[in-house]
Amino acid sequence: MDFFEELEARIPKGKVRTRFAPSPTGYMHVGNLRTALYTWLIARNAGGTFILRIEDTDQGRLVEGAVDVIYKTMAECGLDHDEGPDVGGPVGPYVQTERRGLYGKYAELLVKKGGAYYCFCEKTESEEDSGDFNRAADPCRGLPQAEVEAKLAAGLPYVIRQRIPAEGQTTFHDASFGDITVDNATLDDQVLLKRDGLPTYNFANVIDDHLMGITHVVRGSEYLSSAPKYNLLYESFGWEIPTYVHCSPVMRDSQHKMSKRHGDPSYEDLIAQGYLTEAVLNYVALLGWSPKGELSEQEFFTLNELAKAFDISGISKSPAVFDIEKLRWMNSEYIRRLSPETFYEKAEPWLRKSVHRTDIDLRTVAALLQPRCEILSDLPEKVDFLDAVPDYDLGMYTHKKSKSNAETSLKALQAALPVLEAQETWTNEALYEALLTVVGQLGVKNSVVLWPIRVAISGKQSTPGGATELCALLGKEDSLGRIRAAIARLSN
Repeated sequence: MDFFEELEARIPKGKVRTRFAPSPTGYMHVGNLRTALYTWLIARNAGGTFILRIEDTDQGRLVEGAVDVIYKTMAECGLDHDEGPDVGGPVGPYVQTERRGLYGKYAELLVKKGGAYYCFCEKTESEEDSGDFNRAADPCRGLPQAEVEAKLAAGLPYVIRQRIPAEGQTTFHDASFGDITVDNATLDDQVLLKRDGLPTYNFANVIDDHLMGITHVVRGSEYLSSAPKYNLLYESFGWEIPTYVHCSPVMRDSQHKMSKRHGDPSYEDLIAQGYLTEAVLNYVALLGWSPKGELSEQEFFTLNELAKAFDISGISKSPAVFDIEKLRWMNSEYIRRLSPETFYEKAEPWLRKSVHRTDIDLRTVAALLQPRCEILSDLPEKVDFLDAVPDYDLGMYTHKKSKSNAETSLKALQAALPVLEAQETWTNEALYEALLTVVGQLGVKNSVVLWPIRVAISGKQSTPGGATELCALLGKEDSLGRIRAAIARLSN
């Protein structure tokens, strides 16, 4: 008992303690990121402690490099942890396989307390029972102590199962779903310790959460069905039960959960597609949570503002649908709020993918693009015309709003060319003034002249700037060459 008492004495008391406990099985999907975020926010809102624990007991599913992905994602998102494998803490180690010596002792202690029993049945050879285990017919559940000791002495293989009360009900409270009561008869005697001496996920979680002093457990609502068993384990040990916070799933649509198998993006995918970390975090925070009071209409939050505003009562029981279009909109708003210098730093690598000429000022390009950009990965396609005009359909010269067509466009380009050839000051403002004289000569709307120049210069329906802005970017020689080429195409 000295061993158990020493571990109990190490448990910090008196403040909120939360943990994010991912399995290193690959990428960080959106649901995982939301769990990490909510767990971090609960701790920070209460001035508590946030713990990172790596749950690697399922060795068959481990992916090389996945632990690094966890650390990298948490660091990028600003979800700093106070205790963890890399920073230590009072209740380490913080990697489950490094704690394997604990679980067998606690399983045996639970047997002594009457909350578990040794099971020698052959059907327990699989790592964990499928759930159709009939405890009423299990001969091991009621074995006399002497017979149990004899089987152990003989070295027979065994698992340790939780002893669920045969009758009555178990009620647990969840912060989101309220009180949930289940009949004990519907619960199976789950395996706690496998034949190889390793714990099952459900058992290791309870032991580690208790020994680390976890006060709030945040997890997906798919674990609601396991919560009664967790409660019974806490009660059997005589431990305080933490606050459960079960979050409904993040859905691709009304019928399907998000899944990497179906092409749904992970956090890494979203960043690779040009979404900003701050926008992703803000959006994920609102997937199943909403602020209260005077903040109820607010949509944009910094991480610190979220920490101040976050309240468990704002978590919804309803599944949240991941709307990529809403995220694109939110990301565009975040891009507009960046300083010009910061946007340029983020945009430049994307611009370099399609702009290779050295005479183009990419800072000017970025300034034109910032108000028109939704995600950074859109940028290369928006500016590829700067290197060379792409092949384009002459039907683009037809523009209903300005009542332009191929004929009026040819006439406008032919009228504009000598004016531009004579133009000495090649700036946006000077070019605009010069082209207004062409508009006056032809007696047409501005767009009848400016639209065909824009198409001739870019070969695109949508561009990061107007006709004169693009001409100023490209320079006089290139601009005139493109206009002449357009006149030749329209004349054929």
